[in-house]
Amino acid sequence: MYNFIVERPEGYNFTPGQATEVSINKPKWKDETRPFTFTSLVSDPFLRFTIKSYFDHDGVTNELSRLTPGDELIIRDIWGAIEYKGPGYFIAGGAGVTPFIAILRDLNSKNETGDNKLFFSNKTSDDIILKEEFEVMLGRNFVNVLTSKDEKGYLFGRIDEEFLKKHISDFSKYFYICGPAMITNLQNTLKKLGASVESLVFEK
Repeated sequence: MYNFIVERPEGYNFTPGQATEVSINKPKWKDETRPFTFTSLVSDPFLRFTIKSYFDHDGVTNELSRLTPGDELIIRDIWGAIEYKGPGYFIAGGAGVTPFIAILRDLNSKNETGDNKLFFSNKTSDDIILKEEFEVMLGRNFVNVLTSKDEKGYLFGRIDEEFLKKHISDFSKYFYICGPAMITNLQNTLKKLGASVESLVFEK
């Protein structure tokens, strides 16, 4: 996992949870755009992206890992439907947690994390990104769920209907969902369990 800190253009403003299309300012890579979420605070004078690199193929994230200070990224218009609307549950898997990083950092900077809870699904404990920071921000409301390896101190299994019924008692709160699989699998399940359509916040 890499943190990329880049210059922030004047007047370039975003809402925590939003993203932009990014490419590398090199001849081969200029047109290879990928969506990345801002993970900096709105008040920061710079922009930050938290990106997981994949080294099994020669793709954009692999090339990003090779950048050095002074290299340039091309950023474009801001977009995204995920934004904080009120207390609730954040549900994400793997790198899909990135839209929630800026939201939770923003709430934490204002001492407003409250009872917000993050359910974070990963294959193993080694895959959990920003574990220490989430623990500091959320304490016991940071719940890790592992899917490939049953490890001591972690929940094991899938975030499905049975999991939600066991770990959530109030379905009237907001549900923030990120990641294509999570959105596909949980939308109807949450509505079945009593969540309203208006309470489901995800990238459409």
